Amino acid sequence: MTTLVVPDRRALFAGFFMVGLSGFGGVLPHAQHMLVERRRWLTEQQFAEVLGLGQVLPGPNIVNVAVAVGARFHGASGALAACGGLLLAPLGVVLLLAALYAGYQQHVLVQGLLRGLAPAAIGLIFGMGIKLAARLPRHWRPWLLAGLTLAAVALWQLPLLLVLLLLAPLGIWLAWHCPEEAP
Repeated sequence: MTTLVVPDRRALFAGFFMVGLSGFGGVLPHAQHMLVERRRWLTEQQFAEVLGLGQVLPGPNIVNVAVAVGARFHGASGALAACGGLLLAPLGVVLLLAALYAGYQQHVLVQGLLRGLAPAAIGLIFGMGIKLAARLPRHWRPWLLAGLTLAAVALWQLPLLLVLLLLAPLGIWLAWHCPEEAP
């Protein structure tokens, strides 16, 4: 069992600042690596729980994760430090890119670059999902809920809010009434 580290506010700011610098639109894998593997602030299970909470709350998942992790260690000031660190560098980058895009948006190389970013982001998120799934306890409930979510969103094209409103109570009911089998 690894010993977890409790970060101070500076470390929260610096850690999430590096996450903010590490990617553009797909930083959850970097956040998972920083929080769980490199700095050992959370376990895999704790990260999965914080990420789940971040996905349910409105707003970008990574911002919700930063706020939750910062608040976990230092309350509102920790949430502000983590969120400020996360958003500072991307704000500067976005302002710079907006200025450059305004001048070069019709250039063929710029259009090709933008087409290539989406598959890379999808691959990063898919890789993080596989990494998390491999380390979580084996049980049929999460797979059932994941399959139902995939079917509802991808096949039946139901709105995500409706899927959440339908499947969240089912997930809670399953957790209370269908206990995990002992290993």
